[in-house]
Amino acid sequence: MKNEELIKEAIRARENAIATYSDFRVGSVVVTRSGKVFTGCNVENSTYGLTMCAERVAIFKALSEGEREFTKIAVAADTPQPCYPCGACRQIIWDFAPDAEIICANLHGQIEVFRAGDLIPHAFGANNLDHKKEVNHE
Repeated sequence: MKNEELIKEAIRARENAIATYSDFRVGSVVVTRSGKVFTGCNVENSTYGLTMCAERVAIFKALSEGEREFTKIAVAADTPQPCYPCGACRQIIWDFAPDAEIICANLHGQIEVFRAGDLIPHAFGANNLDHKKEVNHE
């Protein structure tokens, strides 16, 4: 899918958001290497801390269906600048879609495209958990 089509899908997914408390509605789309498309929207609850972001919903839906390789992730919201993933979503993207193209958009036609490394430099990941590897501190 082209980036513009993904953004339209993310905007449509945004309509399903449950943003009872913040009224901040976000939509997301992930595309798998096999070409499948999964959508997500943010889902809030009264404690805020248990709220789930649109990007994580879309990624978790894909993972729960057996998908493991992602090529694109789009996120859209009504923001003055393109909507960027939060820190928690950036970590999930790093862990499950480190090579995916991340398309950030708003409802006003602004778009920015990144890679996971652009959004979370010096990321903590699986390689940090391998205690048997020697670390080179040079």
